Amino acid sequence: MFETDENRELIHKIEDLTARKHYAELRDLISPMEAADIARLFGDLGELNEKYIPLLFRLLPKELAAEVFIELDPDQQEPLIDGFSNTELKEVLDELYLDDTVDLIEEMPAGVVKRILRHSDAETRKNINELLKYPEDSAGSIMTTEFVDLNITLTVGDALKRIRRTGTDKETINICYCVDAGRHLLGVLSIRTLLLAEEDDIIGDIMERHFISVNTMDDQEEVANALSRYDFLALPVVDKENRLVGIVTVDDAIDVLQEETTEDIEKMAAILPSDKPYLKTDILETYKSRIPWLLLLMVSATFTGQIISGFENALAAVTILTAYIPMLMDTGGNCGSQASVSVIRGISLNEIEFSDLGRVIWKEIRVAFICGATLAVCNFIKLILIDRTLFHNYSLTIPVCFVICLTMIFTVLCAK
Repeated sequence: MFETDENRELIHKIEDLTARKHYAELRDLISPMEAADIARLFGDLGELNEKYIPLLFRLLPKELAAEVFIELDPDQQEPLIDGFSNTELKEVLDELYLDDTVDLIEEMPAGVVKRILRHSDAETRKNINELLKYPEDSAGSIMTTEFVDLNITLTVGDALKRIRRTGTDKETINICYCVDAGRHLLGVLSIRTLLLAEEDDIIGDIMERHFISVNTMDDQEEVANALSRYDFLALPVVDKENRLVGIVTVDDAIDVLQEETTEDIEKMAAILPSDKPYLKTDILETYKSRIPWLLLLMVSATFTGQIISGFENALAAVTILTAYIPMLMDTGGNCGSQASVSVIRGISLNEIEFSDLGRVIWKEIRVAFICGATLAVCNFIKLILIDRTLFHNYSLTIPVCFVICLTMIFTVLCAK
């Protein structure tokens, strides 16, 4: 990670205070920072990671330390866990939300996972195992079970008491979920509505019955898109019998959208998707992700050579045409990239469905024709005024220029 001037100065202060063992000043220096900024600072420490991170981590307040821990990369978390005493590990795990604990377990080696589970309480282990049963990339795999649920028979006064008693350990209390005795989701209730209601009002009478929920088996990308579409902070997750089992929060949705967007970009660039950051991926892994598509594209390019060699005699008769093959190929590649980026973005945002295939093709044909015609006209003018007149390339006759420009139109059409 690249260091900023501010972080470089901060690192020098950390080195100086650590060398002088002024730990109180060191704690006061980093404690006011946001968790994400502290995690980034840890990344900027580079080779000093192993020396300073354990010390700095232990100086942080418990809640802040847990937030920083979640923001760290797995290769920074693992040595921290190895260095924790059993008491320290339990303290960190107690501060983590359940979905963050599950994410941690999925990233860690088996030995570390066993130690984490050994120091989790029985209820947490049970919930972790439940979440791990859901398929990867499903709503169930990214949801948290730490939410506020209210029985529809409660009064507002009783509901507020329940929130005060249990809300501390919940990931969010902004929205409460109203259920019956069988935990079937019947409505939602904002904390604002709850605070403005009379204390003897019944939850079932003031809750919002029109709500949006997702199923545990729904694709995580669809869930993230739903959160974005409706501007929700969280979405309830229900099972096949409409029983409330968890919620997906907006911070989890942002992580999902980032992962899915990265995967789409890598596929578009002919790279096998990877879940590791660029600087954290070793040379061999990067090589393995790129070489299959490079080999395929290299082999496919031989067909282009065969096509060109098939017209060898025609090209030999007008050799000037060969000079414009790279321009035509580059233009085709650029046009194809534009079309693929637009369509892939539309697919990622659920703006385009498979049923829209005909409309997409028809639109791209029309766009290709207009773009191709514009490029052909501009290219014709360029060929006559610059290549022929300015550079005295008199082999560029009007028919030859016309052939090049007509080929441009067909190249753009085929590429798009």
